[in-house]
Amino acid sequence: MSSTQKDKDAVKVALGGREVTVPKGGLYDRYRMNPDLDAIARDPRVSGVDFFRQLPKIKVDSPIGPTLTPNFYYTVSTARLTMLAPSRAIRARLPEELAPLELTPGLGLVSVMFFRYDVCDIDFYTEAAVGIAVKPARHGKLGFFDLVSGLKNEHLDSYVLSLPVSTEIAQVRGHDGYGFPKWVTGLDVDIDGNRTTARVANDAGGVDLALSAATPKQTAHPSGKRVSSLTSYTSIDGAWHSTLSQTNVLNAGTTRSRSGIDLRIGEGRMADDLRSLKPKRTIQFDVMTEGQLALHMPVPTSVPPRNK
Repeated sequence: MSSTQKDKDAVKVALGGREVTVPKGGLYDRYRMNPDLDAIARDPRVSGVDFFRQLPKIKVDSPIGPTLTPNFYYTVSTARLTMLAPSRAIRARLPEELAPLELTPGLGLVSVMFFRYDVCDIDFYTEAAVGIAVKPARHGKLGFFDLVSGLKNEHLDSYVLSLPVSTEIAQVRGHDGYGFPKWVTGLDVDIDGNRTTARVANDAGGVDLALSAATPKQTAHPSGKRVSSLTSYTSIDGAWHSTLSQTNVLNAGTTRSRSGIDLRIGEGRMADDLRSLKPKRTIQFDVMTEGQLALHMPVPTSVPPRNK
């Protein structure tokens, strides 16, 4: 497609004091986060919208100005590699207020994740992440139960080191609005019932991280029957915030076999972050070929000092 055609297919919109490009006639251009669910339900890529009808949007002030929350993702696919890493290496990358969620004393959990958002309020984009599983900020002595819940993908608390994305609007909203370490780069993610592949480009166009693997056998779930959640901690203007995302799992599968999983660690910001955690081995590979997601705006949270 020529640059002239691309310009005709895009529009500029103001967001948090910046100007970003979005697809002309896309969901953001048409609805500005206030979607017509009946119209979206007619998109053949969307299996249904009942999950979102139970989550009315509210208008809130945010670092990017007034916005509606949650952000709706109507067709989502994801992949996550969970790995063991030394707690000492993990602690070196965590703010002192957060503590790693440990599988056994001295071993914590880190992950590499890839996301493909085919239909969402801010239009199609892809994303990748290097994250650390952490103990809930207000946890008592329930670390083991937090661990079991996290490994079963029911609920996980995390701190993210890297979160590149493929579009401007996703970068501005994620970085300025949520406090995540986001930047724009070349990022391809393809996930289907047979194969899962992803490639994150570095600044030179080479490989930062890349994944190629057989997709684990998928199990279908009725909408609303399996809803998992993720709480991420970020610092915005020096104050701790928590961001909740809720995933409506529709087709997903897990394997603990490492056979046929090829994770290439190249050169770049994600690769550097992953190497700094000194991962030992992959213990679980989760793929969701179909799901939906509601991403809430961050809210201030109390994060107590870590006991030393």
